[in-house]
Amino acid sequence: MKPERCWWCGSDPIYVAYHDTEWGVPVVDDRALFEKLVLDGFQAGLSWITILKKRPAFQRAFKDFEPEKVARFTERDVARLLKDDGIIRSRLKIEGAVKNARAWLEIMEAGDGAFRDLLWEAVGHKTVDSRLTRREDIRAESAESVRLAKTLKKRGFTFCGPVIVYAFMQAVGMYNDHLVTCPRHKACARLARK
Repeated sequence: MKPERCWWCGSDPIYVAYHDTEWGVPVVDDRALFEKLVLDGFQAGLSWITILKKRPAFQRAFKDFEPEKVARFTERDVARLLKDDGIIRSRLKIEGAVKNARAWLEIMEAGDGAFRDLLWEAVGHKTVDSRLTRREDIRAESAESVRLAKTLKKRGFTFCGPVIVYAFMQAVGMYNDHLVTCPRHKACARLARK
């Protein structure tokens, strides 16, 4: 049987490239984790391909997701972003991104470790290999995503419910939820062991 990539990326070249190079790869860079969490928040109620296509505009609008810069955004910046048709123009989500940047800074300044430590602690600092064989086995949340969502909310984050957090955890390699028949399953499992 010929290995086949996960069905959810379809045939759109942007989506396929995301599946084949990013999704499920363990991420430990604090800024990259912040970017992905914010983008997952913007995705709420939308499809991920919408966010992927707008990602360059988001990166420009949000100063490459450097939390120190985003945390200093003012109401004037929010008004500017509400006019930017390259991104999702939701006041709540834009203000949430600024709030999340401020929460990120508080974590980093508290000296409790890095942002990645807070996140990866949810899975014991190692990738959970779900060993999924059927698309019906994929879930929308997990006990770990529920706990992490509560932790993030307590720390001041928004747009980080258990479903958003689970999608985030899959994307940044905290879970290897590629189907075992997908060539990326083995590749991501190897990366998780490094």
